[in-house]
Amino acid sequence: MPIQVTEVFSQRIRGAFGQEGAAWLSRLPELLSELSDLWGLSILDPYEDMAYNYVAPAVREDGSEVVIKVGVPRRELSTEIAALQAFNGVGAVPIIDALPDSGAMLLEQLQPGMTLYDLDDDEAATAIACDVIRDLKGTHYDDTVFPSIAEWAAGFQRLRNRFNGGTGPFPNDLIHTAESLFQELIGSMGTPILLHADLHHWNVLSAGKDRWLAIDPKGVIGEQEYEIGAWLRNPFRLVENGIDVVGLTERRVDLFVDELDVDRDRVMSWAFAQAVLSAWWSYEDDDAHWPAFLEWAQTFADAL
Repeated sequence: MPIQVTEVFSQRIRGAFGQEGAAWLSRLPELLSELSDLWGLSILDPYEDMAYNYVAPAVREDGSEVVIKVGVPRRELSTEIAALQAFNGVGAVPIIDALPDSGAMLLEQLQPGMTLYDLDDDEAATAIACDVIRDLKGTHYDDTVFPSIAEWAAGFQRLRNRFNGGTGPFPNDLIHTAESLFQELIGSMGTPILLHADLHHWNVLSAGKDRWLAIDPKGVIGEQEYEIGAWLRNPFRLVENGIDVVGLTERRVDLFVDELDVDRDRVMSWAFAQAVLSAWWSYEDDDAHWPAFLEWAQTFADAL
C-alpha cells in the first residue's frame, strides 16, 4: 500500500536504528498492508512531525476511528504496549490490540485530541496533569515487565564510556551531582509504582468534555515524585525564550505538592537529575537542542 514518509523521518529512523531501521523502512508498506488486513483498517495519511514511529489515523470496518502506531520492534515499544494494557484506559488512551513482536499497536482515537501544550493557561494545564497522574497511580502491574529507574540511570555510564571516563561537553559538576542524586534517591525511594515517565504537555490529549488522557507512556518503575520531572522541564524550549522559568517552576511545584501530596525536595532533586540525563539522551540522539535541558538542570539546581 502507498505510504507517505518524509525524508526527515527516514533519516531519523536510519540514524537511530542503522541497518535495522533501513530494513524496517523498506518493509513498512508491506507491514501496514498486513496490519490493515488483520485489523480491518483503512489507514489514512500519517500525522505530521512523527518522531521514531509511524503513526496514522485509520477507520475500521465498523466506521470507528482509531490510530495505528508502528515502530522498529524494541523494548521501548513493548513496554509502552504493556503500560497501556496495565493502565487499561484509566488516565491513558485505551489500547485496542497490539502485536509487540511487530512493534504495532491499535489505539482509540482521542477526540478532539487537543494537547495540553495548546492550553494557554499553564496553571490549568498543570492541574490537569495532576488529575492524570492521580488516575495512573492506582494501576496494577507486573514488575518483571518494566525497567526500573536504576536501569535508566545507567545512561550516565554510557556517557562516561563515550568520553573515556570524562564528561565531554557536559559540565563535570552537573554530571557528578546528577549521578550522586540518582544513587541517593533510588536508595531512599518510596513506594514503587508504574510510571508514565514522559508525561509532558504533548503527551496529554483531550478526549471529550473534561476528559484528558495520556499517550506514549515509557513504562518504568519508580516513586511518584519521579513522574513530575518531565512536566517541569517542558516545553523544553521555554528556557531559550526569556521566560521566567524559576517562577514558573515554583508555581508548578506548589500545585503538584498541594494536589498530589508529594515531597517537594524529592520532586526538585529528581527534576534536576532527570534534566541532566535527558540532555545526555538528547545528545545521543544527535538532537541539537540538548543544551536546553542543561539550562533546565541549572534552573532546578538553583532551587535545590
